[in-house]
Amino acid sequence: MEVDGGGETAAVVPAIDMRGFPGELTRLREACHLWGCFRVVNHEVPQELMVQMKVVVRELLDMPEEVKRRNTDVIAGSGYVAPSPANPLYEALGLYDVGSLDAVATFCNQLHATPLQREVIGKYAEKIHELIMGISEKLAESLGLSRYLFRQWPCQFRINKYNFTPETVGSSGVQIHTDSGFLTILQDDETVGGLEMMDRSSGEFVPVDPWPGTFIVNLGDLAEAWSNGRWCNVKHRVQCKQAVVRVSIATFLLGPKEEAVEAPPELVDSEHPRLYVPFTYEEYRELRISTKQQAGEALALLRADS
Repeated sequence: MEVDGGGETAAVVPAIDMRGFPGELTRLREACHLWGCFRVVNHEVPQELMVQMKVVVRELLDMPEEVKRRNTDVIAGSGYVAPSPANPLYEALGLYDVGSLDAVATFCNQLHATPLQREVIGKYAEKIHELIMGISEKLAESLGLSRYLFRQWPCQFRINKYNFTPETVGSSGVQIHTDSGFLTILQDDETVGGLEMMDRSSGEFVPVDPWPGTFIVNLGDLAEAWSNGRWCNVKHRVQCKQAVVRVSIATFLLGPKEEAVEAPPELVDSEHPRLYVPFTYEEYRELRISTKQQAGEALALLRADS
């Protein structure tokens, strides 16, 4: 069970202590298998930096639309995302690879970031990339594999804004979906709830309440395929709970740039036959777009036994 800052039970999404390894490996493996998500506590991203970054996020997303539209795509959806008929309350800014100093600089240049904003974004990018690499290493270690399998995989970065109003309370901020990549680290809004994860055992959505200073980690579709079904992707959504602006920061470990995604040989045996054919991240991303299947259903089209 997850415990909030006051010591009371808040939700059932597991909390993983980043200072508790190797003792946390079993709990991490179970969280990936049963939930496909978990919260990390006692990480190395300074809380002061997290607060500073949220200030910058609000400043950037409050800019005029013509400025935000300068944030252009590298791959579809990696730049500015305007409100749409499917998600009319949502908009975002982003960059393709937060681990690249050049990409971070381009992002700042596109938005005419101030020197202070650039400093905060640069420090946050460095720390969040270190964290996502550290988590991926722990995930590999939990399966008895090399810790360094994901070092060259790009990490997309996205800052999100939900323009909630009195008329939209009770509606969906972002529709039910899974993430297409390997894993996502989310710094959620510290005061405004609305994030919900699906409990696979019941099919019900569980609210994930704000817990300042922590991150939520979601496993995406590539994690389910790469792990040969040992881990699961998690369906999630954002609901409008109150008439206030809600912001969050997401970092996505996508997948290899060119190589195919497939389960390592160590995860394939007579009891665990290969579940999915090899595919690249770009092929899978295009498949999700073309089929308009955003909640993991497109994985079934790549089953090895189909």
